[in-house]
Amino acid sequence: MLISVKALWQDGRLLHDMALDVRAGRIDAIRPLGDDTADIEVALASPLLCDLQVNGSGGVMVNGTPTPDALRTIAAAQQRCGTGAILPTVITDTAEVMEAAGEAALAVFGEDGIVGLHIEGPHIAPARRGTHKEDYIRPLDARSVALVERLRAAGMPVMITLAPELAPPDLFARLVDCGAVVSAGHTMATAQETRDALARGLSCFTHLFNAMPPMTSRAPGVLGAALNSGAHAGIIVDGIHVSWDMLRIALRARPRPGLTFAVSDAMATVGGPDHFEIYGQRIAVHDGMLVNAEGALAGAHIDLRQSLANLVTEVGLPLAEALPMVCDIPRRLMGLRPARLDEGSAIADALLLDEAFARIELA
Repeated sequence: MLISVKALWQDGRLLHDMALDVRAGRIDAIRPLGDDTADIEVALASPLLCDLQVNGSGGVMVNGTPTPDALRTIAAAQQRCGTGAILPTVITDTAEVMEAAGEAALAVFGEDGIVGLHIEGPHIAPARRGTHKEDYIRPLDARSVALVERLRAAGMPVMITLAPELAPPDLFARLVDCGAVVSAGHTMATAQETRDALARGLSCFTHLFNAMPPMTSRAPGVLGAALNSGAHAGIIVDGIHVSWDMLRIALRARPRPGLTFAVSDAMATVGGPDHFEIYGQRIAVHDGMLVNAEGALAGAHIDLRQSLANLVTEVGLPLAEALPMVCDIPRRLMGLRPARLDEGSAIADALLLDEAFARIELA
């Protein structure tokens, strides 16, 4: 089978008018198309995408079922959406649930695109808890730090989201020292508190704008410090959590390219039913939004393929700027090897999209 590719993402650049020779489900050759007639034409081919914040998918939530099989189900649903590397994300819960999620992640680490674990909470600011259950919020403690250290000792990439202004400095330092990506989120930190945390090893910000105080002219807060910093930042690109205008402003405000990446914040409805339960609450999709019984936002109903489409068609980024945000930048942050398509790669490891960013499935 010969696939013509209008644009091929490879090693951080777009190659145009390329061809993929596919034999027995694998890429036999990657070359210029020339005058050959293709069997299939695609607008874009890239490696599968990388998502560092996946709370659930395929009808399953990490918190609800913190088991190896549940993580496999989530990863499989994401793979069908075009995302081949994920950090399953456990949000604020009991210590037992957090530890169970850690053990499950260890059991399947390296399988099915499960490349680490994101621990989001419970060490967050109650005033910015969002949908996280207040009963489970607690200060950063030695038990959580020991869990992260255990995962890191096994070689697993770990991101932990916390409110840096509330974290004891000695425990914060242990997280940094073991190589975890410490990310500020669900926080009331001032700009100075954020800068102090950055100096102590804070290296990321979780879903920029969301669960953070708004930035004002006299109080830039965590958001202003984040935008001005050289740290990485995730952002939800659904047009609901952050407006397109604010996305454009945020991207222009960063000191250099390659710092901001897209996350889905996906819940069980991605690749699954239109509702699920967490903390005993029913969360359902309404007009593309995930909301709880009070009508408040409760996670996102989007995947990274659609996020890529939104970055190009709604935010107005060139494809060469949008693609790193869903592929290269998150991998680099977590210390993962760059993803690339090579001769010998399975064609299933390629994301093939048409002009409308719809996924093309090969028979």
